[in-house]
Amino acid sequence: MVRHVAVIGAGVGGLVSIKCCLDEGLEPTCFERSEDIGGIWRYTDSMDSGRVSVYRSVITNTSKEMSCFSDFPCPEDFPNYLPHDLLLEYFRMYARHFNLLRHIRFKTTAVSVRRCPDFATSGQWEVVTETNGVLESHVFDAVMICTGHYQEPYLPLASFPGIDTRFKGQYLHSREYKDVEAFRGKRVLVVGIGNTGGDLSVELSHVAAKVFLSTRSSTWVFSRVSDHGFPFDMVSTTRFNHFLDCLLPSALMRRIRFRKFNSWFNHENYGLASTKSSYFKVIINEELPFCLLSGTVVLKPNVKEFTENSAVFEDGTIEENIDVVLFATGYIFSFPFLEESVRSLFDDNRSLYKSIFPPQLEKPTLAIIGLVQLTGSVMVGTEMQARWVTGIFAGWNKLPPTSRMMADVLKKKPPVKRNPSERENLKMSFISYTDEIASCAGIKPNVLRLLLTDPRLALAIFFGPCTPYQYRLVGRGKWSGARDAILTQWQRTLKPLRTRVVDDSSNGSSGWHWMCLLALPVALAAGFLLSKYPQPGWSLRAG
Repeated sequence: MVRHVAVIGAGVGGLVSIKCCLDEGLEPTCFERSEDIGGIWRYTDSMDSGRVSVYRSVITNTSKEMSCFSDFPCPEDFPNYLPHDLLLEYFRMYARHFNLLRHIRFKTTAVSVRRCPDFATSGQWEVVTETNGVLESHVFDAVMICTGHYQEPYLPLASFPGIDTRFKGQYLHSREYKDVEAFRGKRVLVVGIGNTGGDLSVELSHVAAKVFLSTRSSTWVFSRVSDHGFPFDMVSTTRFNHFLDCLLPSALMRRIRFRKFNSWFNHENYGLASTKSSYFKVIINEELPFCLLSGTVVLKPNVKEFTENSAVFEDGTIEENIDVVLFATGYIFSFPFLEESVRSLFDDNRSLYKSIFPPQLEKPTLAIIGLVQLTGSVMVGTEMQARWVTGIFAGWNKLPPTSRMMADVLKKKPPVKRNPSERENLKMSFISYTDEIASCAGIKPNVLRLLLTDPRLALAIFFGPCTPYQYRLVGRGKWSGARDAILTQWQRTLKPLRTRVVDDSSNGSSGWHWMCLLALPVALAAGFLLSKYPQPGWSLRAG
């Protein structure tokens, strides 16, 4: 019987893990090596501690309603996309509200996590920690590792001949970037066009003499601001859209998606992507197209090699007098404190059952929380993982036999191993994954049943944004405020925007009622099809 649980890290994953342990009557102890909560989202100028943090200007890519904790909505006056300091304040509010801080031991590093000699029968772990130079040994019934993706910078110098032998300028990983001042007046080459590479290129373009952005992959760019000014993820991440993704041929959905992306600007004209691209990534950046249009950022292909002061690209072009090369090439995860024989059981999150459990362990008492790439908010996926895991620890849920878990892992593992800078293409569908974990935990909403008992709520769930409150309607951890949170989510979205009153004689409520009436037969038909022909990631059972 699991009782005492070690939680490693007090970032998002650590906070939700502590809270979920408490919800299940478990006794968590969280070890955080720094002096505060927040993990990567707690900004710091210092690089001395080795802790990865966001850069000064970062703003979330997912909106507050799509990223919040499922039983603790963001304050309605918070903007829809949060700067890092506001997001950290939200974490502090969450920790205070649920009294989580008393379970955290700050300035305490997990040095070693090893199986106890009787692990095959007890499932227990020996955890050695260090505080102010003093080592201490503990025994826990289970361990939740919540150190996340962003642990060690991925710096593939071998792929760029000359960078560390001939090049006389400076090169660094984006982890070392904090603000623009060190790059003022310089010619900068950014390598990698993920979200970070795009953000830094735009920011540097305001002060650098010139910014070059090098990429080897096709990239589609979209804005956080969607149709009619609503947050993009609230408009696009809906169960209805997910249903269409499952129902329609993938080639057709791909064409629809590419056409939508090109409706903003033609990506082929900008050298970013073609509709014929087989491998591509998607990034969020409102300003990059204008920077390319104005020439303050110049897009380049992959770098072939570096000379003393220039970069030679694969198309034969050369850019001279490069002062700084900034690698936005991602991160690799590592768990140096974890016993090697356990660490060797998984080389990436796709070797884990449901991206959480090493399936070969004799006892399911080790969970890796937050090591998942989703098309939506990782925060929501992380909380879902923690709820399911603590239910297993508490004995309410059970894992299938090892053979079934291994078969599931092999089925879902991609055939080609990609480097960290290419993980974008390995992202899992947000709704598919959260629904899958919710089904395992018995907390997935039953849309068809709701159509019969609460049509208004069912329509909001099916056609509206798939906000995390949906997973608090049924099952363990059911929250009485979930229904109201879903029906008022658009009010919280608009609240921070309405800082100036304008005349509007139109009545939006009648339009909403008409939409509900028209949508009802569509939702009923979809429910019938789902019950007759279940799709991946969908289940009509509440648990």
